Amino acid sequence: MADGSSRSLASGRGVIGGYIRLMDMLSGVVALIAGALLLAGVLAVCHMIFMRYVLGQSTIWQTEFAIYSVTGAMLLGAPYVLRNGGHVAVTVLPDALGGWAKKIMYFLSALVGLAFCSALAYSGWHYFLEAYSMDWTTGTVWNPPPWPALLPLAIGISLLSLQYVAEILRGEP
Repeated sequence: MADGSSRSLASGRGVIGGYIRLMDMLSGVVALIAGALLLAGVLAVCHMIFMRYVLGQSTIWQTEFAIYSVTGAMLLGAPYVLRNGGHVAVTVLPDALGGWAKKIMYFLSALVGLAFCSALAYSGWHYFLEAYSMDWTTGTVWNPPPWPALLPLAIGISLLSLQYVAEILRGEP
């Protein structure tokens, strides 16, 4: 990633700059929601521990809720991670090549990421709509509908796809 000054210069041009700023802002807002989901998952685990080991009672909903909320947090936080260059990357070859070769490698990897995330977003929305319209339930003891857990998949991966577009338009490795 380039430093903040060149990042802001790349984000300042017309409609493209507006799109980049909008996606950066949306990624930040959704990351706050992801943080709240992560906190909710942690609190559910703490509640489960208290119920089981302090009160000696069984738990019904806590494990499933924690899995759904923490997974949702990961999926909704992904666009923010991409925006800030926080993803895991092996950059030995691009860094060694530098110049245009480095930019081409980053561009191609962003296109592959965009293609994968677009296909996953399409499938995620299809899966969410199917679960919602057919009134599916999980079949567990708690037996909630799965669509609230599938919604972060559809939204998060869709936003990740749109953030990939913003990164491609930004044009910075």
